[in-house]
Amino acid sequence: MNNLVPVSSMEDIFQEYRGTPIEKLLKYHNLQYPFDTYGHAELLIGMCMDYRKHLRIPDNFAYVLRTGGGNLRYSEFKLSYAIAIGGVSAIALIGHDNCGMVNLMSKKDRFVQGLVERAGWPRELAEEHFMHFVPMFEIGNEIDFVLNEAKRLRNRYPKILVAPLFYNMQDKLLYLLEEKL
Repeated sequence: MNNLVPVSSMEDIFQEYRGTPIEKLLKYHNLQYPFDTYGHAELLIGMCMDYRKHLRIPDNFAYVLRTGGGNLRYSEFKLSYAIAIGGVSAIALIGHDNCGMVNLMSKKDRFVQGLVERAGWPRELAEEHFMHFVPMFEIGNEIDFVLNEAKRLRNRYPKILVAPLFYNMQDKLLYLLEEKL
């Protein structure tokens, strides 16, 4: 995790994010800035569905898409809508440590058993379901995934600022991710 850059003051925010919705997100969440009032969203936040994470942001500031691992590959229409109709100018991709979408194969038995016991699925159908979707939703390493997804989205939406960020479960703060060129 050596490319994590803590944000504990305005000076820590990367120059390319100054004066953007990414700077505002970091100011609200990490630096406890008072909330401004928003009539519409300026930012789209893509983050994991994990229930342990909560962002400190004002109402109407951002669209928030929560998916397993923060994987937006299968939410692109929603992302495009937020840009085209909602008018957002930036995307914050937020990964986090201890993500359940890492090493999914190790969770196969528990996943299958959970669908059998809790949802009433036949075991064979639950196994087939797991094996069908694992390749789509396995993210590998959390940091590498967020960095690669940021690159992919920059290519897809070249006029939109895309910032890879990281939520640390210990201190509940957002970190910038230093990208190696």
